[in-house]
Amino acid sequence: MTARVVLGVSGASGAALALGVARVLRRAGVAVDLVLSPMAERTLLLEIGPEARSDLVALVDNLHAVTDLGATIASGSYPVAGMIVAPCSMRSLAAIANGLDDNLLTRTASVQLKERRPLVLLAREAPLTLAHLRNMTAVTEMGGIIMPPVPAFYLRPQTTEEITTQIAARAVDLLHLAPAQAKAWAPSIGD
Repeated sequence: MTARVVLGVSGASGAALALGVARVLRRAGVAVDLVLSPMAERTLLLEIGPEARSDLVALVDNLHAVTDLGATIASGSYPVAGMIVAPCSMRSLAAIANGLDDNLLTRTASVQLKERRPLVLLAREAPLTLAHLRNMTAVTEMGGIIMPPVPAFYLRPQTTEEITTQIAARAVDLLHLAPAQAKAWAPSIGD
């Protein structure tokens, strides 16, 4: 049986992360259900260009309207291996932290928490306010994983794409799907 993952994309800066995660999941042979917030669609356009949305949709198996709270992914009975929100805005983080299931993205994230499935949030904001930190703590206490998209400088990336791909692969690896997708750190002799 093919693993299935939900990819949520909210409106924070870092739209390339959504494409990176979708590409890593596709290479791993994972089926993907996608939900985009309205601001995610705007950010994809502004940060990547007019083809970004269609490029992203081409990488997934199902696209769900953010307003469709009756979609399959809104139910705990729909079998998925977990969910990644890439990028995750502070608005989406706050809604998830406080159980505000006001759209399909936040409802599906809540389903992962209630079903004790992995939920990985690539939280994008800097600097952080106390409200952001408290919301991150709340999600962590509920079993979610907060993963700020921090570059793996030890791999000495040469391009933004290398950075994005490694971050995406680390996020996918947090879902515990085999085999591992991210490049592992390995010390070099003489460094």
